[in-house]
Order: sequence, then C-alpha cells, then structure tokens
Amino acid sequence: MAPPIPHVLSGTVSSDVECRFTETGLAVCRFRVTATPSHWDAAAQTWRDSAPIPYVCTAWRDLARNATESLTPGVTVLITGRITEIRDNSIYLSVDDLGVSLRQRIAYTEVSLPSPAAAAPVAAHPTPQPAAPSAPRAATRQPGNPPAWWDKQRSSGWSEPAASAADGSPLHVVR
Repeated sequence: MAPPIPHVLSGTVSSDVECRFTETGLAVCRFRVTATPSHWDAAAQTWRDSAPIPYVCTAWRDLARNATESLTPGVTVLITGRITEIRDNSIYLSVDDLGVSLRQRIAYTEVSLPSPAAAAPVAAHPTPQPAAPSAPRAATRQPGNPPAWWDKQRSSGWSEPAASAADGSPLHVVR
C-alpha cells in the first residue's frame, strides 16, 4: 500500500474547536475549515473565487491542545495533513501541522511577546524625538521578554499609521 499523499491547504476556521480526551488521556480535537480556492478568469482578466470546500480537521496530542487554545472561528490557517475520508460533501483531514496565516494578523509566541506597554493605545501621534541611547541588553533573551529589536523599532516611530488596509485596519510603516 502506498503512503498517503500530504494535503496542504489555506482556509478559514469556521467552527469552534472541540477538544476531547481518549480513555488513555490522549488529546484529540476537531474543527471545521472552509477553503475558497481562486482561479484566473482570462476573459475578465481578474481572479475569481471558486466554490468553497469544507474540511473537517482532526488533530491529536500537543497539536490538539495548542489548536484548542489558539484557534477561533474566522482565523485563517495553513494546514498540512492527510485526507482520511470524503463523506457528506466534506473532506476529512488528519492534521499533521497547523499554523496561523500572517496575511491578515500578527502572531506572537510565548518567547516573542512584546511588553504590555506595546499594546497601550496611542492617544495622538507623538512628535518625533531623537532616540535616547539605551542601555545595552544582555546577549541572552529570557522567555517573555521582547527581542532586542523591539525597543529600537518602537523608538523609531513605527507605530504611526501611514495608510489603511483594504479591511480598514491601520498599516504601520517601519522607518
């Protein structure tokens, strides 16, 4: 028997993630993803969305626990898995790997979290000030501390909104 062919997709989580545990304590989660592939319409010279494809995804062990904590409906994800069944107009997928798409959002990991001050709202555009020399950081980073470049980027005025994205969220420019 040939090994299963990996299936890669990008889609939007369309249900809550349900997590359960087997009798032996193994975590398993299930969630739905809808992928909407695009195709080029040569006559209209534009991209068109094809019919949405529903997936029922199942993940196991640590991936199941992490997916349960990380995913909510509406999040775009990138999935690598194996098709296990096609039934009731849905493709059933056993998930091998899963990630949040950064096309529409920023994602932080436990070791790359910025300081809480980074999330503070900005009342008005600050007047650019010359950057004060900061004390050198230690070469090693502790979990939970922002990376060394974080303070440099924040002091160089990168949080000034320059334009607006198509969805209305502000774009930020690094100078």
